[in-house]
Amino acid sequence: MRYSRDVAVVAFAQSDHVRHSDELSEVEMVMPVLHEVLHRTGLRAGDIGFTCSGSSDYLAGRAFSFTMTLDGVGAWPPISESHVEMDGAWALYEAWVKLLTGEADTALVYGYGKSSPGEVRDVLTRQLDPYYLAPLWPDSVALAALQAQALIDAGATDEPALASIAARSRADAESNPHAQLKGTVASGEYLVWPLRTGDCPPIGDGAAAVILAADERARELCERPAWIRGIDHRIEAHGLGVRDLTDSPSTRLAAKRAGAFERPVDTAELHAPFSSQEVVLRRALDLDERVRVNPSGGALAANPVMAAGLIRIGEAAARIHRGESHRALAHATSGPCLQQNLVAVLEGEARE
Repeated sequence: MRYSRDVAVVAFAQSDHVRHSDELSEVEMVMPVLHEVLHRTGLRAGDIGFTCSGSSDYLAGRAFSFTMTLDGVGAWPPISESHVEMDGAWALYEAWVKLLTGEADTALVYGYGKSSPGEVRDVLTRQLDPYYLAPLWPDSVALAALQAQALIDAGATDEPALASIAARSRADAESNPHAQLKGTVASGEYLVWPLRTGDCPPIGDGAAAVILAADERARELCERPAWIRGIDHRIEAHGLGVRDLTDSPSTRLAAKRAGAFERPVDTAELHAPFSSQEVVLRRALDLDERVRVNPSGGALAANPVMAAGLIRIGEAAARIHRGESHRALAHATSGPCLQQNLVAVLEGEARE
């Protein structure tokens, strides 16, 4: 599909992801990341045409919490701003649409989350059906375990294979200075059968930001822009009982609409918080062994809720910026058991 303008990711920055950031407010956590991503382009806050953020009031524990982090953007000059109560990847989608309309040439997108103050497993139950599922309090790990067991029962994976996914992810994270878990991480005890602690994401705090730019403005700001060749997101039924948890048709459809199957990709950054979910996503996206999956370590190395999906896009774009990838796929998810999925295809220009 040909869009009216070409839009690219021209810069990416993220915080160090840590188990606790008690000494920092959300503003103090976000502000250095915003300053860094602007510095990488030479832009000032007043040069940005549109700003969009992604976060969750449930994590912050107060309504309209995103308005506080706008202090990190700056009160002057006035800005055109929006917010999504979702992972920052969906904020990027909104900003991408804004640039396609021609209403702005540049956009600042950021996402952040502090999971450490509360029990994130319990907080995420608020995503569930309020009448039948939520009153039972099945937390995010228990639901992921149901999905993992369904995969094992279907013969799609086994426990050693899941352990190898986790081990590979944390080993790849050794080269990621921002990762929370890296290197040799024990499989640990069963958290919820058949998932061990090593199959599950770390709980932590973090933030990320990207800058988008359109057409020639992107080339002015970045030596090798990561052009967004396609992006789409789809959602599945709210009721887990009507879904096949071993498959992700919404991911497959989003990927198809984004043009992911038109030509091979060399890199895939998948938002798979649990090792079993990488199995589902690989199958849905038809990724073979030639594709480098989660070279950053993925969500098993750092999973700041509401920023982890945006980080997947940023990490994929950064590899294109450095010349380590030519065509990359980035994936973000939200909701229990991969309920809602976004897929973006990024591509660098051929070197002369």
